[in-house]
Amino acid sequence: MDTDEAQQVAPRETLDAFDIARIMRAIPHRYPFLLVDRIVDVKLEESCVGIKNVTVNENFFQGHFPAAPVMPGVLIIECMAQTAAVLVVESLGTNAYGRLVYFMTIDNAKFRKPVVPGDQLRVHVKRERRRGNVWKFHGEAKVDGQVVAEATFAAMILDR
Repeated sequence: MDTDEAQQVAPRETLDAFDIARIMRAIPHRYPFLLVDRIVDVKLEESCVGIKNVTVNENFFQGHFPAAPVMPGVLIIECMAQTAAVLVVESLGTNAYGRLVYFMTIDNAKFRKPVVPGDQLRVHVKRERRRGNVWKFHGEAKVDGQVVAEATFAAMILDR
């Protein structure tokens, strides 16, 4: 059985990874605002991990802060949201590709340690609840296994 046949037979609920091309098919974000490089450990409708490789070339480091670059906390939360958006769209299937997923709430956001150039941000998102088009998640951003930020948030996927 070749790779394509194996992927068709494998259960849709368990997937290994999504590369950048698949992420860009799933959500409409683009440079300079696409904040997820890869998605791994996917359990459709449940959880996944988004990876963001933080480099000094990020446009936000020009002003935040040039002498001591720190990734803005709101962008870490946005990275959580984009990771969750990919999970939502992939869980709904290819006919949901490109649909918009909007923030509704952000609760209990905590920032524990700065994220700096050279860090690999691993964003763990887990679905807490789904009601219709509204999905609620808990996210944790980690660097080297240590939690650097966390939040609970809800988002709505819009019908076309």
